[in-house]
Amino acid sequence: MTSEPKADLHRYLTVAREALLWKLDGLSDYDIRRPMTSTGTNLLGLVKHVAGCEIAYFGASFARPYPTTYPWLADDAPPNADMWATATESRAHITTLYRDVWAHSDHTIETHPLEARAVVPHWPADRAETTLHRLLIHMIAETHRHAGHADILRETLDGAAGHRESADNMPEGDAAWWAKYRSELERVAREAGGTEA
Repeated sequence: MTSEPKADLHRYLTVAREALLWKLDGLSDYDIRRPMTSTGTNLLGLVKHVAGCEIAYFGASFARPYPTTYPWLADDAPPNADMWATATESRAHITTLYRDVWAHSDHTIETHPLEARAVVPHWPADRAETTLHRLLIHMIAETHRHAGHADILRETLDGAAGHRESADNMPEGDAAWWAKYRSELERVAREAGGTEA
């Protein structure tokens, strides 16, 4: 068995990207924008945020700025401006942006060795200098983390769960099986917490 480290890292990033976008499928414009937590986390905002991260890490950090600038990425943007989509930023706009950013990022990944030097403008000066290898790992972690957020938001919205359409990675079970499973977990939690009903 052989391994190509850069190709492996790139594949893990691609899987995370696709999983994040899949969580939008079949939902209304309202549901993809709904703030689902006390800090406003929402599905379309997660996609917008991760697009902005890739613009920084695989664009600006390699002196390859993304060809379009966005006010929500400016240094003087309001806090969390990249974590939600305005009413005029459509689903198509944000998902197309994300896919276009992938292409820009993929060019950086494909044309630079893992050891290629990068400088992240928004990191503290003492650690701003890094490599493509480290930024790939960083972006894989970032994207998978937000895909996990999206998993929970989507399940909360309509019960849809799983890793991706082609391999949901979930045990087989109908609604009755899942209800029984959840009920058992609730029973165990109450027993462990000393709050049995």
